[in-house]
Amino acid sequence: MYGRAAHLQYWVHLQSKNWGVKNWDKNKTLGENGANIGQTLFSFVTTLVLCFLQRLERCVGIVQSLTNGLSEREANDALTANACKGQPQHEEVCLGLFTLVLTEPAQAQRSYRDLTLVNRDGMSIVLGKINQILMEKFLKLQDQPRTQMVWLVRELVKTGSVCVSGGDVSSKNLWLAESILDILLEQKEWVLKSGMLIAMAVYTYLRLIVDHGAPNLLPLRQKEVDFCISMLRDKFMDCLIIGRDLVRLLQNVARIPEMELLWKDLLHNPTQLSPQYTGILQLLTARTSRKFLACRLTPDMETKLLFMTSRVRFGQQKRYQDWFQRQYLSTAESQSLRCDLIRYICGVVHPSNEVLSSDILPRWAIIGWLLTTCTSNVAASNAKLALFYDWLFFNPDKDSIMNIEPAILVMHHSMKPHPAITATLLDFMCRIIPHFFPPLESQVRQGVFNSLTFIMEKRVLAHLAPLFDNPKLDRELRAMLRDRFPEFCSAPSPPTEGTESSLLDSNLLDKDEACYDNTEAAFSDDEEELSTKGKKREFRFHPIREAVLEEPADITPWLDQLDDSMKEKVQQLQKTSDTETQCEVMQEIVDLVLEDDFDTEQMSALVSCLSELFKEHFRGDVLPDEITEESLEESVGKPVCLIFRNLVLMQEDNSGFSVLLDLLAELYQKQPKIGYHLLYYLKASKAANGKMLLYESFAQATALGDLHTCLMMDMKACQEDDVRLLCFLTPSIYTEFPDETLRSGELLNMIVAVIDSTQLQELMCHVMMGNLVMFRKDSVLNILIQSLDWETFEQYSTWQLFLAHSIPLETIIPILQHLKYKEHPEALSCLLLQLRREKPSEEMVKMVLSRPCHPEDHFTTSLLRHWATRHDETLGEHIKAQLIKNNSQPRKRQSLRSSSSKLAQLTLEQILEHLDNLRLSLSNIKNNFFTQTPILQALQHVQASCDEAHKMRFSDLFALAEEFEDAQSKPPKSRRKAAPASSPRQRKGAAPPTAAATTEEESASSSASEEEDSKPKAPKRKRKGLSAVGSDSD
Repeated sequence: MYGRAAHLQYWVHLQSKNWGVKNWDKNKTLGENGANIGQTLFSFVTTLVLCFLQRLERCVGIVQSLTNGLSEREANDALTANACKGQPQHEEVCLGLFTLVLTEPAQAQRSYRDLTLVNRDGMSIVLGKINQILMEKFLKLQDQPRTQMVWLVRELVKTGSVCVSGGDVSSKNLWLAESILDILLEQKEWVLKSGMLIAMAVYTYLRLIVDHGAPNLLPLRQKEVDFCISMLRDKFMDCLIIGRDLVRLLQNVARIPEMELLWKDLLHNPTQLSPQYTGILQLLTARTSRKFLACRLTPDMETKLLFMTSRVRFGQQKRYQDWFQRQYLSTAESQSLRCDLIRYICGVVHPSNEVLSSDILPRWAIIGWLLTTCTSNVAASNAKLALFYDWLFFNPDKDSIMNIEPAILVMHHSMKPHPAITATLLDFMCRIIPHFFPPLESQVRQGVFNSLTFIMEKRVLAHLAPLFDNPKLDRELRAMLRDRFPEFCSAPSPPTEGTESSLLDSNLLDKDEACYDNTEAAFSDDEEELSTKGKKREFRFHPIREAVLEEPADITPWLDQLDDSMKEKVQQLQKTSDTETQCEVMQEIVDLVLEDDFDTEQMSALVSCLSELFKEHFRGDVLPDEITEESLEESVGKPVCLIFRNLVLMQEDNSGFSVLLDLLAELYQKQPKIGYHLLYYLKASKAANGKMLLYESFAQATALGDLHTCLMMDMKACQEDDVRLLCFLTPSIYTEFPDETLRSGELLNMIVAVIDSTQLQELMCHVMMGNLVMFRKDSVLNILIQSLDWETFEQYSTWQLFLAHSIPLETIIPILQHLKYKEHPEALSCLLLQLRREKPSEEMVKMVLSRPCHPEDHFTTSLLRHWATRHDETLGEHIKAQLIKNNSQPRKRQSLRSSSSKLAQLTLEQILEHLDNLRLSLSNIKNNFFTQTPILQALQHVQASCDEAHKMRFSDLFALAEEFEDAQSKPPKSRRKAAPASSPRQRKGAAPPTAAATTEEESASSSASEEEDSKPKAPKRKRKGLSAVGSDSD
């Protein structure tokens, strides 16, 4: 029987292709009353999750030990008495009952009743765990606990004590949407007491209605429509807090009959909805809160977007975008998700000054990419409206420059590489003014004018004339821009020194804007000095030209957030420069973190201090010049490695283990290099011998939450910083994480893109010594196909590494069908050299012959020629088998060259073409290949059934068969050898086949039929049928 922790497997729906896992201890025993907590078990779980499950297991054990053999009343008294002993006991009882609700549906009602009676904190512990699961693990729940979670939320709503994804019509998402809606409808009285809950629910379901238009979803859509109309009519002032995006969502569903009536009241009869509602302008001038924009993305989407806008460098975003598109934007239903993403990026993602001035991927680049992924006109129009929505009624006193900045930068930066994008956005901006809502045309025009003016004031762009009057735009559009915005179509005179200074001063004083960000409101001191001198500065685009001087790390802002003991240690760490002393102080800091009374709220401040103090440790080469045991051990003696060391030496079931993982995860957000530094420590340190799998736990603890993604990003960072270190880590990474490295060519491409010839040779030696496996049979073909798009040296390196493995060539021979002689010379040359060393097999010959014939493609001819001189008998038998097999199948005339774009299909005509080329190639040397009986018999067999066109086309080839036939019909003494392949004889009248020839044909036909597992037919009947097919083809 598995342990109780295993029975709590509902927390994590593991997918081995995405998660690093380790075996559970299957020998753990389970208490008698807990033996039936679920039946379907997983045998794998991550180290991080195991700690969490073990705690819940312990809590369930406590609850069961307190209630075993007691009546319901006695059990409740025992639980209450234990919970009253103190906070730890209270938390254990609540979590134990909460776990039983999710794992034991039969006991759920009783466990929930006990929970409501026992808890003394307003369910705060339980609600905290529910939030944690909903935000981090809900999508990974098994079906039973997922159902129980919804049931629990329903019960909590009943007692007065709870993200459905858009662009997703999967069964699970539909079930979730309907289940939550049922809860809201059943507990409507309670819902009406919370204005924010009303607004959030209306915003959510107005958005989901758009996705539920399919015929099979109409009942669900009708329930959503009825709910939204009910809330909007009964509680309109509560819904009014949504702001202008309420109008945008209602606009998308206004054609639904019931919604149309509400839409007309919203526009023309405002008092029908509420006496306090003065009209649609009241809604459109109210900025939508970030809470609403953020609620339309799943936590996982939000995490990935924030990662791209905070850590991915501009120019290196393609693979992250491709991953995001595969994960969330690959279905037709996901077209509507683009609007949610664009609104989120504009309204929620407001980078700090530090990020804005760095090479981190800017918001406009992501939005530009999202616009290009729209495949329907409706989705594209809605996406453009989402981008410009804050422009239409922009008020500089209330709205943020950060909401309108992405649109202008998308247009500005797309002008050169993608002028069509700029043109369509400018056209949309012009046309939206009169068409958005004609009665408010003047207000919309003023909003757009305010946006453009504010953009220039904030120096997002110096001036707009190069954009509005660009020669790349067509005349009609430029004329419309001059008509709509004459003020911005001529370059303004340079501002005076005083004017520029006052603008910048106003920025400094405007804390709500805070240089495009109202969450981190501060310019740097350097910028303040520049502004007081009146110098021009475009904050977004001009890199700092001055040499960067190293200054002592300033950690003052975070020190005040630490308690006295921690603050003292951090200050000691800052003051000392001796590495040994720093390590001692760092160990004391780790000890403080591991104390039971450590306040986790200090974690962020502590990590900020450490990331500043350890900046120098992450610069320069990590790997020593001379690699010895002593030098490796010395290289991991940095203070930051003390965290790694404590993690390695700690038991995984220790409570401090997860605390240190949280510390590293926080540090990872500030310093991304920590990931590959941890990998290096786990390989280089003697203390970490055999502990490489700890990286799995670290990856799961990060915001990425995925081993494959985290590993690939850390190796990419390592590739960019230190190629030697990348090669040093490669054997261990491939050995310890085979599922993450061998299933695709992502890591391989990183390696071959940067290594030199010496490093390539070292990796090949590792492969041949058995220290490194970079390919395996089940995935090598796909990886080699992927490599066809790589650079020349990368492809040659890949083939060299492949050839260093002992993988049979038959495994990858199907790649020949993907290779074109002009596009893939690297792969063809490597294959040619390798195949020439091999004895031809039937599959090899078939694949080589299946290549399309082209006068400039000599691959097949050169290889057949080589085999004909070294393995003539084997090659002859295989070609005979292919000729007879393909001759016995119905065929139609087709252009072989036109089929070269698809996977080649072997045809009789193709084989004959290759044989004719081989005959010509062998004409200048003495070779007996075409004098072999199997080849001549096969040609004779084909000639007897092919049409006249083919006989004429391959007359020289068939002449060999006719001479063989003539030789067979003469007496033995006069029998002579067949004429050389290069000497076709004079054409003669066809003689009827002799009995001997017929017998040989029958035996050849029989052998071919045996290969095809089909019943042989009479020779004459076969000839007649094949001739008929040939006639039809003609």
